[in-house]
This record gives sequence, C-alpha cells and structure tokens, in this order.
Amino acid sequence: MGASDETTSGIRVQVESRYRPERSAPGRAFFFAYRIRISNVGETPAQLVARHWIITNGNGQVEHVRGPGVVGETPRLTPGTAFEYESFCPLATPLGAMRGQFQMVRDDGTQFEAEVGEFSLEVPDSIN
Repeated sequence: MGASDETTSGIRVQVESRYRPERSAPGRAFFFAYRIRISNVGETPAQLVARHWIITNGNGQVEHVRGPGVVGETPRLTPGTAFEYESFCPLATPLGAMRGQFQMVRDDGTQFEAEVGEFSLEVPDSIN
C-alpha cells in the first residue's frame, strides 16, 4: 500500500492507495484505488475548486489529469473539518506513482495549491 501525508497552508492531505485485483486485467490494466482525507488544520476556511494529478507508470510515461473539484464536489473546509473520498487509477504497468495539487480558495479570494505528496501504486509482490 502506498501512502503520503502533506500539509500546505493549513490544508493537510493524507492518501492511502491499494491494488484492486478483482477489477484488474494483468497484462492490460492494473486497477488501483486511493482514499484521500483533506483536513483544514489551519485557522481560515478554504474551498477546493480544482485538482491536478501527475500519474507516472512503471515505464516512465507521465499523464496529467486536471479538472474541477473532486468526485463532483468542491468541498469548503472550515477549521477543524475534513472531507474524505475514494477514487481510482488504472495503470498499464504493475508499478507507478501519483502526486498532485488541489487548488484552494480562501473566503477573501486568495488562492493556493495544497500539495498531494507522491504515493506509490504497486501490485504486491510485483517484480520491479
């Protein structure tokens, strides 16, 4: 299982990933699920408005995925609150990694990028 834990400007992003063999077709696609917890550990509210993922497979191929919100939502986090969701990533290889940023907006309109630290996507017992 891969994991990361990063805090940027009071927004903490924790990730855990796992391989989903029942959804995979080895040789064609390896399916990984990841759970994200976004917590406001700071002192001012912030809303997640967009995401940017950088996905690298075991062959070194990089894909950028950008879009509004996460899982169709743009959660507003007040101090002490959190938002959790689960999503997925198919890969052509049994080993890879993801990292990225969530674009956040404060109530006063200021924007910043909350970092999502790199986490591995790895089939257990795969040959590296």
